[in-house]
Amino acid sequence: MSAPKLLTGLIIRAQSGFFFVLSQDADRPVTCQLRGRLKQGRREGDIAAVGDSVLYTLLTDGSGSIEEILPRKAEIVRLDPRPQGEYRQILLANPDQAVFVFACAHPEPKLRMLDRFLVIAEKQNVPAVIVANKVDLIGQEKAQEKFGFYPELGYPVIYTSAEKHIGIEELHETLTGKLSALAGPSGVGKSSLMNAIQPGLGIAVGEVSNFMKKGTHTTNFRQLHPLVGGGWVADAPGWKSLALWDTEPEEIDAYFPELAPLVEACQFSDCSHTHEPGCAVLKAIKSGAVRQERYESYLRLKAGQE
Repeated sequence: MSAPKLLTGLIIRAQSGFFFVLSQDADRPVTCQLRGRLKQGRREGDIAAVGDSVLYTLLTDGSGSIEEILPRKAEIVRLDPRPQGEYRQILLANPDQAVFVFACAHPEPKLRMLDRFLVIAEKQNVPAVIVANKVDLIGQEKAQEKFGFYPELGYPVIYTSAEKHIGIEELHETLTGKLSALAGPSGVGKSSLMNAIQPGLGIAVGEVSNFMKKGTHTTNFRQLHPLVGGGWVADAPGWKSLALWDTEPEEIDAYFPELAPLVEACQFSDCSHTHEPGCAVLKAIKSGAVRQERYESYLRLKAGQE
């Protein structure tokens, strides 16, 4: 008797131990569970997650068995403290980018929150894109005064308005063909933007977000949403609860692109970048090469503050 054929697929949804796996040439996902041997031994984190590419076999009842999780190129991880030790919860496997949506106004953008998101993206090696939504409320010039310095740091900014259909094509192009984690505070218009890109997409994304906010066992519910033209969007409401776990205060500067190159130029190898003579970071702030607001975000994160 020949061995069952191994198929390759993408986990597009995970809930309560069940994984919905979609192969490239299929219209519908197959409901799979992990093969028993994958669950053997002490578990220090999620074995499989939404965004994983897997090898699976079909069973006679039409369900599937996941035989192997293919290597991940990146992951968004949340540390879940448990009595038996820390557990690595995978919010999303293999993201190509994190897309952070903030409003230009109503609500006023919390740039310290954005800076924290960017540091986490740097820590987890996920490229970040910033979406400055509701640009119609204040105009392009004022919006660029708020967000215009981020591209210099390596973070593209897309100025959008779902209401006026500004920047929608550019955002759609940025998402096409990629697996994107979508995050941002409430009220910034994420769902409206997704609906402007693709009717019904915002509703689907919002359903997952709202479901997860209800607590209980819903942290096991993750889902990818397909984009017309290729690509996937995953709402990541858990991003706000991500901590900079296993990060020492003295390494925070490594996740600020404008600070990282300056550290070696400091006079002292253990420079705290707060008061020491010969501090290259303080010199850059004084000259205007580093923004005071970003420096303050750095100090707050280093002190363990939100």
